[in-house]
Amino acid sequence: MRVIIDTDTAGDDCFSMLLALAYPGVSVEAITICGGNIAFEQQIENALYTLEVAGKGGKVPVYAGCQRPMMRKPVDAEYVFGKDGMSDANYPRAHQRAETTHAVQALIDIVMANPGEITILAQAPLTNIAAAVVQEPRFAAAVKHLWIMGGTDNSLGNVTPAAEFNFYVDPEAAQIVMNAGFACTLSTWTLSVQDSVLYADELAALDAIGTPLAKFFTQVNKASVEFSLARYGQGDSLHPDSLTCALMLDESLILAAGDCVVDVETQGRLTRGYSSVSSPRLPAQEEADPDLGKADAPNARVIRRADRAGFLAMLQRTLAA
Repeated sequence: MRVIIDTDTAGDDCFSMLLALAYPGVSVEAITICGGNIAFEQQIENALYTLEVAGKGGKVPVYAGCQRPMMRKPVDAEYVFGKDGMSDANYPRAHQRAETTHAVQALIDIVMANPGEITILAQAPLTNIAAAVVQEPRFAAAVKHLWIMGGTDNSLGNVTPAAEFNFYVDPEAAQIVMNAGFACTLSTWTLSVQDSVLYADELAALDAIGTPLAKFFTQVNKASVEFSLARYGQGDSLHPDSLTCALMLDESLILAAGDCVVDVETQGRLTRGYSSVSSPRLPAQEEADPDLGKADAPNARVIRRADRAGFLAMLQRTLAA
C-alpha cells in the first residue's frame, strides 16, 4: 500500500503516523500538512519530529500546505493538545526540513504520476484535498482510496452539538471533497467515541512497555488525558486518527459499515459542518417529500463498528518495536 498522510500534526495525529510508518508492506510516500489543530509552523515541526522518532527522519518528504480554511477564520484545538500539540513537551527541532513544493501541488504530482495507486489518509480539515480537487479535476478519480477521519454519523460533535472538528473548521472543503467522486471511507467522531477510547489501565500498560516509542506516546498523550480528567473526570483518551489509520491498514478491524450518501452543511448557523449521513431506516426522500427528488447514489462507506481490541493490539505492537 502506498499512502499519503494529510495531517494537522498534534496528539493522536502523531500516533497515526507511527502506525502507518511501522506497518509491513506500507510505503508512506509523503506527509502533507494542513492548518488545523495548532499553529501551522508547529504542525510542520511535529510531523518532522515524529518521523525522526519513528526512525524515518529524512526518508519521507513533508510538504506544507494550506494554512487556513477556504472561507473561514482558523479554529484550533490547543486547549486539548497544548500549545505545541505535544502536551508542551518542547521537543528539539528535527534535522529534516520541509520541502519547498506546496502540499497541494505535491498531492497532485504524486497522485497523477501514479493513478490508481495512491491511498490518502486525511486526518485534518480537508482544505488541502479540496484545493487539489479544484486545481486538478482528474484528481479524485486518480486516487485509489480516500480515508477520512471527520464528521459525525448524525450524532454529537466535538466542537458544536452538530459538528466534528475537521468538518467544522472548513465545511466548504468538506463539502467539495464529499461530492468530488472519490472512492471514500468515512471514519467519524461517532465511531471514535465508541471504539477509539483507551482507558486509564490500558494507557498505563502502554507506558509500561518502556520503549522510546511508548514513552513518546505517553508524553504526547498527556494533555489529552488531563483534558479528559478535567472535563469528564476520567483518565482516558480518544484516538480517532489512529483508529482510522488502523482500519485503513487492516480492514478486518472493520466490524460494520454501510454505503451512504454523505453531504456537509455549510450555511446553517447552528449546523455549520454537520455531516448528513443517509440511513436505511429513513423513507425514500422522494416519497417523504416529492420536491426533494430521488437521492444521489452513495458516495462513502461509513464505518459503524470497529474492533477496539484489535486496534489496541496494533498500537501495542507498534510501540513495542
